[in-house]
Amino acid sequence: MKKIKGMSILITGGGSGIGAGAARYFAERGAKVTICGRQEGKVKSVADGLGANCLGVKGDVTKEEEREHALQSALNHGKGLDALISNAGNMLRGPITDLKEDELLELFHTNVVSGMMLTGMAVPHLEKSQGAVIFIGSIHTRRAFPGASPYAATKGSLEALTGVLAAELGAKKIRVNCILPGAVPTDINIRAGLFTEEEHASRMKAIAPLHVLNRVGTSEEIAEAIDYLIRAEWTTGSSLVVDGGLSLGISPF
Repeated sequence: MKKIKGMSILITGGGSGIGAGAARYFAERGAKVTICGRQEGKVKSVADGLGANCLGVKGDVTKEEEREHALQSALNHGKGLDALISNAGNMLRGPITDLKEDELLELFHTNVVSGMMLTGMAVPHLEKSQGAVIFIGSIHTRRAFPGASPYAATKGSLEALTGVLAAELGAKKIRVNCILPGAVPTDINIRAGLFTEEEHASRMKAIAPLHVLNRVGTSEEIAEAIDYLIRAEWTTGSSLVVDGGLSLGISPF
């Protein structure tokens, strides 16, 4: 397997949650990590806390010029690109009868289209390194949560995309895989205005027993799975479930 030390890794949505956890994990192991996110203060805080191995740049991946800036920053910081972790995303919930078309399109732009476009831009550089693309999917494609159809639809798109791009880019020796996390504390629902911090914490506590391992996960545990998919040179087109058994659908009776 490849070694993480010295790799150049670009992480979108790196200002909090899984993205920030992955940045910490890889920077501590000697990778040159570049993170981007819409909230400049959060991105800078994460990068400053990780030292010289992590570069933080403000970047809204739904905007072409900011995607280009994030990619170029990673190329400069890491002297190339070995892995793209496409993690930026947003949340939208509501009954199917109440959804608004413009909000759905905005969600797909953030969660799916932006990652596709950034991947396309990264291909020439990943081909040089025989690198990897990792999409962050969700257990929402394995377990149905009423009211979450918009989010689940975008994450289902990423799984389909993973297989197609793995087949398409295999000839260039670029591997494409997807991680499907279970419940991991992030601020995605808070940022979307769906829960307060207190409500989110209560929700995490309530959902913990639905996992076979009786707890929610951590961003570091998701990073460990990403690590494998970045380095495993004969793994592509896979959707790796990392969910503490949430998708098994255990019942209390």
